Amino acid sequence: MYYCGIDIAKTKHVIALIDETGTILKQGVSINNDLPGFERLDQLLLPYKGDVRIGLEATGHYWLALYEHFSKLGYELNVINPLLVKAFRKVDIRKRKTDRIDSVAISQFLRIYKPSSTQMHLPVILQLKELTRFRFQMVQNIGDCKRKIISVLDRVFPEYEQLFSDVFLITSRQLLSQAVTAEEFAAFDLTELEQLLQSVSRKRFGAEKAAQIHSAACQSVGVSFLTDAIHIEMHCMLQQIELLEEQCAEVEDKIKELMNSIPHHITTISGIGLVTGGMLLAEIGDIQRFPKPENLVAYAGIDPTVYKTGQFEGDEMHMSKRGSHYLRWAIWQAAGSSLLHNPELRQYYDKKRAEGKTHGVAMGALCNKLLGRIYVVMKEQRPYVNR
Repeated sequence: MYYCGIDIAKTKHVIALIDETGTILKQGVSINNDLPGFERLDQLLLPYKGDVRIGLEATGHYWLALYEHFSKLGYELNVINPLLVKAFRKVDIRKRKTDRIDSVAISQFLRIYKPSSTQMHLPVILQLKELTRFRFQMVQNIGDCKRKIISVLDRVFPEYEQLFSDVFLITSRQLLSQAVTAEEFAAFDLTELEQLLQSVSRKRFGAEKAAQIHSAACQSVGVSFLTDAIHIEMHCMLQQIELLEEQCAEVEDKIKELMNSIPHHITTISGIGLVTGGMLLAEIGDIQRFPKPENLVAYAGIDPTVYKTGQFEGDEMHMSKRGSHYLRWAIWQAAGSSLLHNPELRQYYDKKRAEGKTHGVAMGALCNKLLGRIYVVMKEQRPYVNR
């Protein structure tokens, strides 16, 4: 068996090749990060094809083209976390770091540890990571627009927020596209306002809601001199929210399609759907890199911080918030959904609240418990079974 280690860089990659005894056969071979460079490496490895494993560090996105090229050619590939190689390199007493040395270290890491080949579904997982992170940004943008709208209403009609259970219901949005300031709503004829409400709410709201809005507008302390500017802002932000929501739905459809194309059991855990499950799978990646559930919890950054010095030990612990903030956001979303769809986890949350824990602390504990279940399902590659 032969082991090829590739030190990844933006413009050039450095190659090393060793045999099963650790003897270096090739070292310091440099190839360009382009198709001719890939073809040169293929020619170099051709005599060993079928008996060679290729290891490359997951450095930024620069390994993707190389991975795609050689996976299509049928080579056995391992994408290795740079932190693992760094830790392995520390075995060498002398502190040396060059591309030549790193490529040999990757080869030796492959030879000694013989990690399982990178999962065949990696291309799908990478697409999921791309799309779920893109969706995350869209959701954040929608949230920003909504916060700006609330800020606008706080100035021109602060009482409006109390008139609907959600300012961003379809009825409320339609209403705000017609009028924004308290002065405008107060100027409406009651009958006219009632007809408008019936029209935009499909007769869900009528005279009673119209009277409530009109009364609040007449007694409002909102300013009126911003009317012209506010109308432009409100119009633009409502359109932005509508467009972003449409695009978000399109992205979610593609995420679901990708999730249905690969085997997984993460959605067998009540409270985790295809979209959130896709983000969890994409951010966790290869579950084998986490020896214990505690390692996954730490990677998500929901492990508690400990502050202790001398005779003092802090009694208030907070999430460390290290690791992947995307994974932390996804598990928090899943925990929130599990409160509605998973009676067992809801009971666990209620128990923590009954013990005097705050909502945040109880949710943190719930996230921890949920990650433990995800770990088992992914590690053992089986559906989750409720006890």
